[in-house]
Amino acid sequence: MNYWLMKSEPEAYSIADLQQQKETIWDGVRNYQARNFLRQMDEGDLAFFYHSSTNPPGIAGLMRVVKKDIADPTQFEPESKYYDPKSSSESPRWQTVVVEFVETFSKPILLSILKEEFSAEEFILVKQENRLSVMPVPEAVALKILAMLPNLQFS
Repeated sequence: MNYWLMKSEPEAYSIADLQQQKETIWDGVRNYQARNFLRQMDEGDLAFFYHSSTNPPGIAGLMRVVKKDIADPTQFEPESKYYDPKSSSESPRWQTVVVEFVETFSKPILLSILKEEFSAEEFILVKQENRLSVMPVPEAVALKILAMLPNLQFS
């Protein structure tokens, strides 16, 4: 199993939205490096749900990859801000995954705490000016983050 971190602005889509919906397609990623990370995901991988562009930002919960190698449908929708006229159904440029809700943390793990616990070499999230919306989390880092949660209930 691999670990990932996936960012969303809570005003656009929050962990509470995922909890209510149970699962969702993680659409709209338009960065090639982030897209390549999505392509590397496997069913059963765990992902930290990170609330970005909020005060304070932090990891709000946990989700699991349930389907992989999905063509992001927004690339084919001309009315979508994620429309890509160079993409076709025969050769989609943007792939994504479907994730399911696992758990909301009783208290978010704030970016400030993560910066105290990890170096930029350990965890790229804490690297200054990091703007990736999807990134791998090394297993040692993921296990340390999970250990910060005293009442974690996921299985």
